[in-house]
Amino acid sequence: MSTSGSSKVSAAIIGSGNIGTDLMMKILRHGRHIEVGAMVGIDANSDGLARAARLGIVTTASGIHGLLTMQNFPEIRVAFDATSAGAHCQHNELLQQHGVRVIDLTPAAVGPFVVPSVNLEAHLASTNINMVTCGGQATIPIVAAVSSVSRVHYAEIVASISSRSAGPGTRANIDEFTETTSKALEVVGGAGRGKAIIILNPAEPPMIMRDTVYTLSDLVDKKLIEDSVHAMVERVQRYVPGFRLKQNIQFDEVVAPLHCGGTGPGLKTTVFLEVEGAAHYLPAYAGNLDIMTSAALACAEKIAELSWSN
Repeated sequence: MSTSGSSKVSAAIIGSGNIGTDLMMKILRHGRHIEVGAMVGIDANSDGLARAARLGIVTTASGIHGLLTMQNFPEIRVAFDATSAGAHCQHNELLQQHGVRVIDLTPAAVGPFVVPSVNLEAHLASTNINMVTCGGQATIPIVAAVSSVSRVHYAEIVASISSRSAGPGTRANIDEFTETTSKALEVVGGAGRGKAIIILNPAEPPMIMRDTVYTLSDLVDKKLIEDSVHAMVERVQRYVPGFRLKQNIQFDEVVAPLHCGGTGPGLKTTVFLEVEGAAHYLPAYAGNLDIMTSAALACAEKIAELSWSN
């Protein structure tokens, strides 16, 4: 907890790019139990560091080592890492030595995969939690909703985002995106097998994030799936208001192939989603980035709330 007289938990944001800056703006606007104690970058001329400084937030352009030597570092209890998978491993090792809880927005996956609407409660004691990917945050809740009422043999997701909202980090980590999301569809979503595809769409004007979720499950009453999916959408909307179904859920009765784990009649469920960003810093079409920062803040708020109550 902050020792500056505030009852909020002090957090550091590591990474002063688009994601880190959007996260900072979200905390400043909506943080109830958490506050920004430091903004950390490596580019002294970045807009994120300049904006943080104007807002009176302590900044450093010396990366993780600059954070560790800040006068207020002992107050930092949570750190968001919005850098890269490679850098995260070093950051996490150093932060763990100081008892700082880490929320990882990179594909490093050092800690357990966490999707707030699905499994946050199970990992509140973890010292490092991973936010999977933007596609994972948008689609895993739907797969989990289906698997809660019927055994899902196979889940496939297609995440389509504007190429404008895919920065150098996203483009450099396409392979990690597909591997991490596919694994999380199984580990968190409950699918027997998972597959993920990402599409960078160059259309102008830029398109809002769209996601398609396909599941192949045991045959079950379709209303059970509809009710479960709609309930899950409402849970996600509590922290991502722009998350919504694009059209009605579609069903097809099929014969589940053996290579998908099926042994007979099955049900193919298709769900179409749209994620509109809140435009706190990023444009509204960048829902893929907004859902990551929103999910990270939701996790931090819960962690901070428990720290404050204890």
